[in-house]
Amino acid sequence: MRSPLLLAPVLFLLACGDGKKEAAEQLADTANVPAPWVIDLAPYDVPAVVELGDKATLRVDSATVAWNEEFGHLEVSAGDHFAIRITEDRGDMARLKADMERDMLRKHTVTEESPDLLIYRSQFPDEDLVFVHFYRIIRTHDRTFIVEDDPEGRFNEADIQRMARSVTAQGAI
Repeated sequence: MRSPLLLAPVLFLLACGDGKKEAAEQLADTANVPAPWVIDLAPYDVPAVVELGDKATLRVDSATVAWNEEFGHLEVSAGDHFAIRITEDRGDMARLKADMERDMLRKHTVTEESPDLLIYRSQFPDEDLVFVHFYRIIRTHDRTFIVEDDPEGRFNEADIQRMARSVTAQGAI
């Protein structure tokens, strides 16, 4: 009869393993991460790229980039969870905040603020419906652009966070 003390190290090694299986599983998980979906806006005379995230999150296979001649902005959209407007303008965060304070119809609550980004919630006083928006200023070379969500869209906080950080200027200063 074998002593249980002699079998203990063997059982311990079998139970713990050498970590190769865990390492292989971890590598497989990182290999399945989808590549980011990036659109270069240089053909539209905007020195920037838009990273939309992955197609599975947006639940679409294609995006639309269109110049709106009437309003003078570039529209980038992909399904119901991504729609931004990019306008070449100097941007005025102070004016936007002043406009929000003077708004007599809606109550606005700022949830995130930095010198170039404002994320805020808008709500009509008699309704429970809340709209989340963002306004971001991007500078590149000697040009300035305003990036904001499409005001006609209905986005949740995660959508707004993704869209607010989706545009990266090429050659940013």
